[in-house]
Amino acid sequence: MDQCNGGFAHRIDKKSIPVCPILGVELAAINMPWLLDFTDRNLKDLSGDYICVSNVHTTVTAYQDSAYRAVQNGGILAIPDGGPLSSTGRRRGYPDMQRVTGPDYMQKAITLGLEKGWKHYFYGSTQETLDILEKELPQRYPGIQIAGMYSPPFRPMTEEEDRQIIEKINAAEADFIWVGLGAPKQENWMYAHQGKLHGLMVGVGAAFDYEAGNIHRAPLWMQKHNLEWLYRLVQDPKRLFKRYFITNSVYLIQAGLRGK
Repeated sequence: MDQCNGGFAHRIDKKSIPVCPILGVELAAINMPWLLDFTDRNLKDLSGDYICVSNVHTTVTAYQDSAYRAVQNGGILAIPDGGPLSSTGRRRGYPDMQRVTGPDYMQKAITLGLEKGWKHYFYGSTQETLDILEKELPQRYPGIQIAGMYSPPFRPMTEEEDRQIIEKINAAEADFIWVGLGAPKQENWMYAHQGKLHGLMVGVGAAFDYEAGNIHRAPLWMQKHNLEWLYRLVQDPKRLFKRYFITNSVYLIQAGLRGK
């Protein structure tokens, strides 16, 4: 076991996981079949730990912020959600490194868990979105075991409120805690709750909204050609233009040209 946040000890040796460092973030040089097999074999030992779903934005943010970099590297895995990350990894000698998105991982883990009895807790988003998920998920995944759902307040939670939600989630005995708070909030939340919660935490960003139909994913051809960011930009240009312009430029210069 190796020590991590606040004395938390990973039950799985992180040295057994292939990683490709990009801008200081230890990105897992993996693909979806590897991740699903890893999850299936180690789920019980992953309880209390977390997985970061990393893209260009979070990687550049971590590069510029050492505290957030520690959060990205503090979980058991940081998986390459962004296509540019996996492309960089392959150029650096990791031929099996492929894009592994949070929404895809959540869908496939739910599907794989139907026959295994895995239980899922959904933390984040709005109550309206969770209400839709509560109705839609059992229709989309017959037999899914929903352990619980919780939409936290947008303000900071008090210590007592946080203690209560920890007790509530642990009482649900979930195998997965899907966290949909958006970056960097969801990663910081998982880091703060590492070792306190029973279940594997995974920060999946917009996955709740995708499943609820609030927003739509890019066509597969755009996903395969690393253009999903462009599809999202067209959907929400005011919020995403500055993020993509700045972070993509930094990534191109630092990771692409300078090889960091």
